[in-house]
Amino acid sequence: MPKLSPSAPLVHEGCKIVNSTFGAYCEVGTGSIVVNSTFEDYAYCDRLADIANTTVGRFSNIAAMTRIGPTDHPYQNAAQHHFLYRSSYYWDDAQDDPEFFAARAARHTTLGADCWIGHGAIIKPEATIGIGAIVASGAVVTKDVAPFMIVAGCPATPIRARFSDAVIERLLALAWWDWSHNALRAALMDFRSMKAEAFLEKYESPNR
Repeated sequence: MPKLSPSAPLVHEGCKIVNSTFGAYCEVGTGSIVVNSTFEDYAYCDRLADIANTTVGRFSNIAAMTRIGPTDHPYQNAAQHHFLYRSSYYWDDAQDDPEFFAARAARHTTLGADCWIGHGAIIKPEATIGIGAIVASGAVVTKDVAPFMIVAGCPATPIRARFSDAVIERLLALAWWDWSHNALRAALMDFRSMKAEAFLEKYESPNR
């Protein structure tokens, strides 16, 4: 398998990328669609992800067949069909509705650093997923998710936090996701072997 690159994303076969940007060491899985979105450094999605109008934070982990920032229909109108806004598809003398598409793109979704979006999950527009949060497989997120919170269900509801409030506060202060590439490499074996509290004890200032 090709290695990830600091200069260009690894985009697998069959992807559709529109008006989107990528940081260092990013990957887009086979058959995924990424529209009007930003992948920050180290973010990736697995195969058949569909991502629109989203900021994907550093180290975000997006599983296969997820839908993030799904677009919507004008359900408050008398009709909600494509013909209202993709009108040129149906009539030679009608134009598409630019205001509708602008309003749709403005409904922005944000994924925090090192969050994990499980297989088949859906994150609705305008939701913010906190740093280190976990969205369970098949969940439908309609509201913001707090940092390091695990949510599941339809609609998604909090199950429990990954850590105590004190550990969460310390992790947010440490902010390892902002470390340099070299610093991450130097701490790699500790990332692998240490639980969160032991890692904090070693790397918190002034010890770091």
